[in-house]
Amino acid sequence: MGSIAQTAREFFEACETGKGWDGCAPHCHEGATFAAQSEPLMEIDELAGYAEWMKGLLTFMPDGAYDLKAFAVDDERQSVVAYAVFSGTHTGEGGPLPPTGKSTSSDYVYVMDFDGDKIRHMTKIWHSGLAMQELGWA
Repeated sequence: MGSIAQTAREFFEACETGKGWDGCAPHCHEGATFAAQSEPLMEIDELAGYAEWMKGLLTFMPDGAYDLKAFAVDDERQSVVAYAVFSGTHTGEGGPLPPTGKSTSSDYVYVMDFDGDKIRHMTKIWHSGLAMQELGWA
C-alpha cells in the first residue's frame, strides 16, 4: 500500500471507531470538505463536522461497528475508495428519538480525494433512508 492508502485506512478506522476530529485531523488538510446526498448529513460540508457526527452516532449506538468489504486506490485520480457495512443498534440516549432497540446493517462508501499525502475532500455514498427505517426513526 502506498502513502495515500495508508493515510486513508488510518483515517477510515479513526472515523468509524468514533475518534472524532481529533483522531481524524492528522490525515486531512485543514478545512477539508465533505459531501453526501443523505438526509442526516445534508448540512455537513466539512470533514471535521462529519468526524464529530460519527463520534456522536456511536454514543447512542455503542455497539456500532463496520465490516470493511473493499478498499481501492486510484493513483491517477489520487483517490481512495472504501466500501463497508455499518451495523449497530439504537440502545443509548442522545439520538433523534428515545432508544428504539432496533438495529441496522447499512452499506456505504467513502471516496477520499487527496492533495499530496492528506485528504482534501470526502464524499460519503449512503442510502440513509433505509437505515433510518430499520432503526425506527422514519
